[in-house]
Amino acid sequence: MSTQPEADWRLFRGDGSQRAVALPPAPPWRRFTPESREPAGAAPLPYLISKEHADVVNAALHLRRPLLVTGPAGTGKSSLAYAVAAELGLGELLRWPVNSRSSVQDALYQYDAIGRLRETTLSRDRGEAEPSIGTFIRLGPLGTALVPGPRPRALLIDEMDKGDVDLPNDLLTVFEDGVFEIPELVRLPEDIEDVEVHTADHRETVTVRHGQVQCSEFPVVVITSNGERDFPPAFLRRCIRLDLPVPDEDRLRAIVEAHLGPGALDSAEEILRQFLDRRAAHELATDQLLNAVFLRGGGVDIDARGLLDAVLHQLTGTV
Repeated sequence: MSTQPEADWRLFRGDGSQRAVALPPAPPWRRFTPESREPAGAAPLPYLISKEHADVVNAALHLRRPLLVTGPAGTGKSSLAYAVAAELGLGELLRWPVNSRSSVQDALYQYDAIGRLRETTLSRDRGEAEPSIGTFIRLGPLGTALVPGPRPRALLIDEMDKGDVDLPNDLLTVFEDGVFEIPELVRLPEDIEDVEVHTADHRETVTVRHGQVQCSEFPVVVITSNGERDFPPAFLRRCIRLDLPVPDEDRLRAIVEAHLGPGALDSAEEILRQFLDRRAAHELATDQLLNAVFLRGGGVDIDARGLLDAVLHQLTGTV
């Protein structure tokens, strides 16, 4: 087994020879901690936003309305939710990534009926007390956000336009009333008023009384959309709209410095120029520029054949 020279940035060579390689530090936005599923530093990293766009965010906060954030890929739509939660001290951001199978029901809560039947049968066979029904109920990210507390929670509903066409309308009642029922708990005998159930963040249980969850403060909800589909007027009426544009050169420079430190572009000016040229022709994301500058700063020959094209590849069209 050979040892790879420290100066060689090529960790993998594809020659089948095993090497003792020390992996370099990951980019700040790709570091993870055991205590959290979120990238380490995702919240503390500065989020740069113009005053007029920040004013729209503040309007949504004052009105207690969901913030619908649209814009091309890589403009920082999802990162905005992390920034708001961190700056306002709202705790860990709850996240609901939407796909074609997503439903409001699952986002509110899930009930493991089969698990309850199995565990109840085993308990009876052993002569033990049956487990509480709350053991088999877990609130989803939306349901957890609606749990009453001293401060509202922050919820990111990511890529709403990837969901079913009826999903926005299904959210209207929850957005308007801030309440939902868990039928499995509503049907319990009257002498069982309180049930402890699990939350989406897996860190605690909360008490549900009479099978109903009613928020005391409407959560801070950020909904992102890539603009792939129009939403119904009734849904849009309940949201505050924010359209994030692609960052201009000055803002790109500020973003790179905020993430990688002052002087990060000193040896990567031509990368910024190429990024701007390529972005004019097709869609690119800001994090692609960050990736390229990070590699250059780490000693990687970003100009090596095909490498820059791989990092700054277009986001739309045939791959």
